[in-house]
Amino acid sequence: MGTPLLLFADSVAGLSVGTWLLILDWVIRLAALLWIPSRTTPAAARSWMLLVAFIPLLGLPLYLMLGHPWLSRQRVQRQAQASGVIREGQLPLKALRWSPGGGAAAEMAPLVERQGDFMPTRGNAVQLLDRYDDSLQALLADIGGAQQQVHLLYYLMFDDAVGDAVVEALLQAAARGVECRLLLDAVGGKRGLRRYRKRLCQAGVQVHDLLPGGLRWRRSGRMDLRNHRKIAVIDSGVAYVGSQNLAAAEFVRGFPNRELVARVQGPVVTHLESVFASDWYIETGERLHVPLDCPLQPTDAATQLLPSGPAYPFENARDAVNALIHLAQRRVVLTTPYFVPDDATLAALRIAALSGVEVQLILSQSNNQRLTEWAQESYYADLLACGVKIALYRPHFLHAKHMSVDDDIALLGSINLDIRSFALNAEIGLLCYDRATVARMREVEADYLRQSVAVDAERWNRRPAWRRSREGIARLADSLM
Repeated sequence: MGTPLLLFADSVAGLSVGTWLLILDWVIRLAALLWIPSRTTPAAARSWMLLVAFIPLLGLPLYLMLGHPWLSRQRVQRQAQASGVIREGQLPLKALRWSPGGGAAAEMAPLVERQGDFMPTRGNAVQLLDRYDDSLQALLADIGGAQQQVHLLYYLMFDDAVGDAVVEALLQAAARGVECRLLLDAVGGKRGLRRYRKRLCQAGVQVHDLLPGGLRWRRSGRMDLRNHRKIAVIDSGVAYVGSQNLAAAEFVRGFPNRELVARVQGPVVTHLESVFASDWYIETGERLHVPLDCPLQPTDAATQLLPSGPAYPFENARDAVNALIHLAQRRVVLTTPYFVPDDATLAALRIAALSGVEVQLILSQSNNQRLTEWAQESYYADLLACGVKIALYRPHFLHAKHMSVDDDIALLGSINLDIRSFALNAEIGLLCYDRATVARMREVEADYLRQSVAVDAERWNRRPAWRRSREGIARLADSLM
């Protein structure tokens, strides 16, 4: 009885290292075939399966670390709890609710509220700031005048002149008895945390990093998930939201950043305070008091917040952007530094353009992420063929992220038009159902276009074959970016 087993054991023991590697290679491929498609989108699954097929011993471990945008159960539960508190807190505030009379807003507002929790409110003031130094000086001035609270939530903070100025403003505010809190993404804010955390904490400023890695990664989530929001709230009376980080403008050497930031007042400030409080609770477990009363502004602009991220059940940012494109009747303009869209967004752009809507895409000619630049170039030919206009902004690194739809709706914030921003990052967007705000955004867009070069379809299609190959290879990694 034991002889066959002994012979089998001897034969297994006699296998060469090469044979064992071949067996392991196929075991990994088969395991990936059973595991990956059931846990990610078809497009992402194809990218990961291709990587595993080429490099099994590397591809599967990479997928286990980076393939599925999971968050810890605690973080998902805390986001659900925060969403419940936000929804309940708005129930008594029916007088602040803005009701769209019709058009695209009538379809957008319910979608955004069901996904992101916040109702549209009236009585807001929105000031668009598109000059880097102007928005920074306005923020520092408001911190300098703070009497009660300063809450800052940012993806990136550098140990440079801007970081020094913000920290000095916080130290002075804390010395006046102002309650100051600073939330920074653990990766984007690493330089600022390393340079300033101890000094700020000693002065009484509460500082926390978001989605920390290292030994704490299991309490966070997949290691490359990031909090990409940029929010400042001062005295629950004025707030900032947009694309600008706490860093000097020289984000790309030789091409200083150009951004777009909204300085807002009115009920929307309370909503931005709630987003900060939610992230604070998710990270620390501490519940902050958010005041419900905020003075109405005479400009009476209607706004609505769109938070998104992997803690929500749906891809809020992607769904809202695609809905806005589909709802456009005449013109839609999209501005983003990173353009690596998913199939749904590409289809929305194509359908809008072929339906006769003027679709204008404004991208930055300079880019600080080479692989992303190559990948986005792979989409140009198809988009140009269906009538989408593409302009490359030349003087600066255009880091602004916003879109306008007809003359009625504007969206700005931290949302890039890429898969990472849609599925992996915690983002924030501000929808403005206000013709004056849209008109101001149109002025900003027109200034971009005056300083841009249009991508010509005929010339683009004559680019060398090696560039096409490079773009195609980079595009295969779209789900990994």
